[in-house]
Amino acid sequence: MAGETILVLNGPNLNLLGLREPEIYGTDTLADIEESCLERAAELEVKVDFRQTNHEGELVAWIQEARDTAAGIVINAASLSHTSIAILDALKFAGLPVIEVHLSNIFRRDPFRHVSYVSMAATGVICGLGAQGYLLALDALWRLIQAKSVSIAVVMGLFVVFFF
Repeated sequence: MAGETILVLNGPNLNLLGLREPEIYGTDTLADIEESCLERAAELEVKVDFRQTNHEGELVAWIQEARDTAAGIVINAASLSHTSIAILDALKFAGLPVIEVHLSNIFRRDPFRHVSYVSMAATGVICGLGAQGYLLALDALWRLIQAKSVSIAVVMGLFVVFFF
């Protein structure tokens, strides 16, 4: 498990955290969240590749790359969560465990925010817990990756027993 990479992806306008609607999104900046994620990753002995873009196609490309470079994805696709079938398709193709994060509780907001295409591909969803949601997502993803590694080791052990 040590050395695995978790890709943390952030969508449109998250570069404005700390300035944009702090009553909804809090006062933490994206740099603050990244720093917290890097600290937590060090505790978990995993690597974090933390990225942000305002462009849907760039997010899709990163997700596609993750299939070969990451053990899992934490994603806050922001407004693209509610509109992007392309991101949904890329997440499905990646075949990785995915934890979706929203800083605000999307179910206490505008009705159009209640539907997330990302959720259709996500292993789990964390919303409404602010910046803490990212750390919870890292913990959850780490456990999922660890459980998968143990399952693979057990299966391989069964094959060894079976053949010998």
